[in-house]
Amino acid sequence: MQARIVVLSGSPGTGKTTIARMLAENSVLEKTAHIELDDFWEYIRKGYIPPWAGGGGDGGQNETVIEAVALSAEKFSQNGYEVFVAGVIGPWFIEPWLEMAHNGIDVRYIVLRPSEATTVSRATERPQRDFFPLTVEIVKDLWGSFADLGIYESNAIDTTGQTVEESAKLIEK
Repeated sequence: MQARIVVLSGSPGTGKTTIARMLAENSVLEKTAHIELDDFWEYIRKGYIPPWAGGGGDGGQNETVIEAVALSAEKFSQNGYEVFVAGVIGPWFIEPWLEMAHNGIDVRYIVLRPSEATTVSRATERPQRDFFPLTVEIVKDLWGSFADLGIYESNAIDTTGQTVEESAKLIEK
């Protein structure tokens, strides 16, 4: 029995990880999984390039990581786990998820998009990871990449004035 996959996306500081964890822990289903995209970057031992520095010069690293996350989510789903994926997965990385949906898997794509000021504040005030340091410039740049989602604009949720609990309730529906 396949279960749905909920992809929570947005720039750093939007609450993806916290909300995905909360949704997985509070699900009414007996089997859930929370997959954190950032964990997959840490698996790279040699040749790591910061994901935001790609620009086509990352040798396919970003696509490889996204595909690995998507395959993991798909495997969990195929075995009855409701899956919550948290990561910076913009429309430019949507193809593996669309392919799953085309093959009959219930994939939901949600972009958390609080205001730029809220996002920058949240991202830069939290503890930083050594492999993924977030400067104001990086956060603003990533936030800007989600400012116009094109055909996926209806997938965006403005969470500026919401608590994580309020945002999670919106997504649970």
